[in-house]
Parts: sequence; structure tokens; C-alpha cells
Amino acid sequence: MHKTLIVTNDFPPRPGGIQAFLHNMALRLDPERVVVYASTWKRTREGVEATAAFDAEQPFTVVRDRTTMLLPTPAATRRAVGLLREHGCTSVWFGAAAPLGLMAPALRRAGAERIVATTHGHEAGWAQLPAARQLLRRIGESTDTITYLGEYTRSRIARALTPEAAARMVRLPPGVDEKTFHPGSGGDEVRARLGLTDRPVVVCVSRLVPRKGQDTLIRAMPAILAAEPDAVLLIVGGGPYEKDLRRLAADTGVAASVRFTGAVPWSELPAHYGAGDVFAMPCRTRRGGLDVEGLGIVYLEASATGLPVVAGDSGGAPDAVLDGETGWVVRGDAPAETAERIVVLLGDAELRVIALLSDEELRRSMGRRGREWVEEKWRWDLLADELKTLL
Repeated sequence: MHKTLIVTNDFPPRPGGIQAFLHNMALRLDPERVVVYASTWKRTREGVEATAAFDAEQPFTVVRDRTTMLLPTPAATRRAVGLLREHGCTSVWFGAAAPLGLMAPALRRAGAERIVATTHGHEAGWAQLPAARQLLRRIGESTDTITYLGEYTRSRIARALTPEAAARMVRLPPGVDEKTFHPGSGGDEVRARLGLTDRPVVVCVSRLVPRKGQDTLIRAMPAILAAEPDAVLLIVGGGPYEKDLRRLAADTGVAASVRFTGAVPWSELPAHYGAGDVFAMPCRTRRGGLDVEGLGIVYLEASATGLPVVAGDSGGAPDAVLDGETGWVVRGDAPAETAERIVVLLGDAELRVIALLSDEELRRSMGRRGREWVEEKWRWDLLADELKTLL
């Protein structure tokens, strides 16, 4: 029986978009034919217990390495080879090509017939660094297929590969569970709980790190409030940037109009999307292109929920928006431009004339088009079928 070994650092309960990508794909494979080899989320008692509880709920086998960061060391490679042989796996999927794809030659010698390595935003950064570029080249030479999220990441990663490996690249983006993220997902209850009923809400769902652009949203708030005094920015998620963002909101004088929810359980995310009138995450590229958005699944989840989106121009983020149809792409470091697009969507009288549509009509038409696009192109089952073919 054909079985697949998934080797990854990016697996729940560790939060994040890549983690959700891999988990959703794994769930759509035959559970009798999947074995996951992953790192441990946290070594704290809470982290270990959460990981064990999560693994017990999965329909497939999950084997955890004790380390919180799995690297292609001899010991980890031996463990992966042992799992491949023990479970009779004939294919391997590296959830992130770099650096774990360096295990590929050993797994090939151990009997792997098909090896697929998936790339995200960070591999595009690796492709710019001489030493890392050489490692990517080795990974490309020792795998059957390297997948990419979109044209932005493909064009950059391909430069690091041999022409033969670049020619074998295949697009495999993450998808959206349109049955989980949908209009009417419980947003009214979240609004009521947070005291936001009848207020215009701009929602941003993301990890709180500088690349995501929550600071640009906060800097845009004075202009938004000038047009819509009751507007509120709802920042959903946790992360190391939270203290800086809270300080910025206070320094900018908009703290009373910015709400931080902290980390939210996965089961409550659809309702938090639904609490917004507009979704905005003006992400930007940092560190000379090393810190870049690979795609931005949050834009598609917002579209599935029926919200218009305002996206940043970092990396592949524009691939997740039909500019002018499901939302707009703005410069991630431009608060004024971000505010203008949001205000149009929230319904400022003067800018509404420019848009030739009322606020509600514009939001609904963009949200409706976004929902249609997700159903046409971004459903998990369609993308999982592509992965099955590759494996």
C-alpha cells in the first residue's frame, strides 16, 4: 500500500498559516496512508500537553521529535529513515523545503520513490543568500518536485535551482475550507461580546509581527476616524509585536478605537473574521527581501467569509486578491493609501462618490465576488487532489 511520510516543523498545535496548510492537506489524504514526523511545539508542560492532545485527535499517525526545531541532522535523518522503513512509506512530502529537504538523498536511498518539497516565503529569501542558495540547489537536485505558492515565489526560487529542477516546479498553494469560513460564521456574537455592535469594524487576523503591517493600520486610524468616528480596528492574534503595537496606538491617540483580542482558538477564527466589515492586512517586505509574504491565506479566508480585503504588496500577497474585484492591494508602508481604501469601504460620503457605489453595495459586491473566487479556485479538495497526484 502506498504510504506518505510527511516531514515538517510546521504542524499544529503550533499556530500559523503554513501549519494550517499542511494540516488541511494531510486531513484530505487517506489517513491509513499518512505518517507525520514533526517537531514538538513547546517544551513547557502546557505545550507538551497541548501537542499530545492534538496528536491523539488526528486520524493518522503523528510522531514527534523532542526538539522544538527539527533540523536535517544525522540523528533526525536516521529517525526519518527509520519511520519510512517501519511504516513502508514510498513517498515523502517535506512541508517546507528548507532546510529539511536536505534529508532527501538519505530517504531516497532508504526506498522513497517520490519526494516532494513545498516552498513558502522563506525559501524566496534563502534564494537571495549565496550559501542558502546552494542548499536550495541541492534540495532541488535530490527531489522530484518543488512546489511553489505563486509566480512571485516561483521566479525567485527558480533562480537558485538547476534548469532541470526549475522545470519540475509545480504550483501548490494553500486552500480555504469554504464550509468553515463563510458569511454568517458567528460574527454578530463576537461583536456583541466585544461591545462593537453597530460600529464599523476593520478586522486584521494574523500573527503580530512587523511584516504583517498592523502598525500601518494603526497609523491609518486617525484618517479613518476623521471620516468614520465610530470605526474600530480589531486586531486578532498574538505575537512578539503586541507591546509595540499597543504603545503605537497610545502614541497615535487611537488606543480607544483599537481592540486587541490576543491569540484566538482556531475554532473561533471564522467568527472573528465575520465580526469585521472590512479585512485589512497591509503586509510589507522587510530585510531586503528576506522577510516576505509568501501568499497570505488570511485574505482568502476573509473572502470566503464575504469580506472585501485590503492587502499589502509584499511578495505573493497580491496573488490572493483580485485587485478591484475582491479588494485592493496597497503599499504596505503607506498609511494614507490604506486609510483611503478602508474609508471607501466603510462609506465616507465624499469618497463614496468617487467609488460610484455606496459603502454597503461596494462591500457586498466585493465580498460576493471573493466568495465566488474561493469556491472556484481555492477549495482544499481541489488542491489536495493536486498533491495526491504529485505523491
